[in-house]
Amino acid sequence: MALGVKAGKKTGIRLSLSVTFFLLVLYTAQTALTIYLVVDKFKKAELIREQRLRIGELEEKVRLLKVIKEFKVGLKEAEVRELTNLIWSKSRAWGIDPLLILALIKTESSFFWRAESDRGARGLMQILPSTGEWLARRRGIRWTGPYSLYHPTTNVKLGLAYLFELILKFKDVKKAIVAYNLGENELRLRLRKGERIPTRYLNSVMENYRLILDMAQKIDS
Repeated sequence: MALGVKAGKKTGIRLSLSVTFFLLVLYTAQTALTIYLVVDKFKKAELIREQRLRIGELEEKVRLLKVIKEFKVGLKEAEVRELTNLIWSKSRAWGIDPLLILALIKTESSFFWRAESDRGARGLMQILPSTGEWLARRRGIRWTGPYSLYHPTTNVKLGLAYLFELILKFKDVKKAIVAYNLGENELRLRLRKGERIPTRYLNSVMENYRLILDMAQKIDS
């Protein structure tokens, strides 16, 4: 009889270990499933967020492209797309509204890529050949002489590089815009003398900015 009791106890112990093992496996599986579901949900949410971001970026580019086309710039479709991508990427990197850059171009040249001022400034962002060559050398931008400034993308690359340097130097977008027209040294001289900053050019840019904002809103509606 004692032998039977011992056998029973041993059998009970073996069953307990089996149940414990089963429960441990079940718990591990449930935990793994929970982690998988949480991670999967996070990945899906991240994927949705990325897709929405890409859609938003695409919508911004399309709007920018349509605004540029509204000015009848006389460029080929591929050139307009290239210009759109350049302005969008640079403005995004600097945290500037790309429409403000369009306003600057509108003020400088009215989007006429062959524009030339009395002083010899050329292209969309009205850059002097000497300034263009200096910027191209410093920025590693291909330069084939003054005629390079009539290439829309090259001109805007140089113009934006100059504008970005002015923003870094003056720590102010509006002062940078004034310096773009007036000249960096001239603006610094006036600031040192405590003279008022001329606002005529800046006002023209901001007026064009409001005009372009209205255009963009009409395109969106």
